[in-house]
Amino acid sequence: MDLVLDQGVATGGLDVCDSMKNRIPVVLLACGSFNPITNMHLRLFEVARDHLHQTALPELKLLCGADVLKTFHTPNLWKDSHIQEIVEKFGLVCVNRSGHDPKRYILDSPILQQFQHNIHLAREPVLNEISATYVRKALSQGQSVKYLLPEAVITYIRDQGLYINDSSGKGKGKTG
Repeated sequence: MDLVLDQGVATGGLDVCDSMKNRIPVVLLACGSFNPITNMHLRLFEVARDHLHQTALPELKLLCGADVLKTFHTPNLWKDSHIQEIVEKFGLVCVNRSGHDPKRYILDSPILQQFQHNIHLAREPVLNEISATYVRKALSQGQSVKYLLPEAVITYIRDQGLYINDSSGKGKGKTG
């Protein structure tokens, strides 16, 4: 589906009511493996955008799931100076995931705690149990992932032979 930018709102080619057209543009930069990208990855953008529009914060923010926020505690993965620059200069929007406690991750980090005013926790009203790890495992076992991934992603995976006979679930490329 082609995205259409209509007065700063990505509409996906759909008609949009006037209240959405008048919203403040939001720029979200996401990080994560997105390997493969799932509908819940795409949903992160919708949840974060809605949260930011409700709080009237038209800024550039890093968008992440709570699983990525947790990685800020992983030794030697992130430099403290990089974490501070992200949360101090830009801030972030963190969408919760099942099995994660983003409030705890913030309280357990002096840097995140110092700049917690610039960290927005958005709650996904739909329980997010879909993970790229689960999708890779399902594909490697020949199970259907229809409705978990956009159809174009499923087609690409099938055409490229990705995640087939990949018992590790890591899906580093063509395996068969």
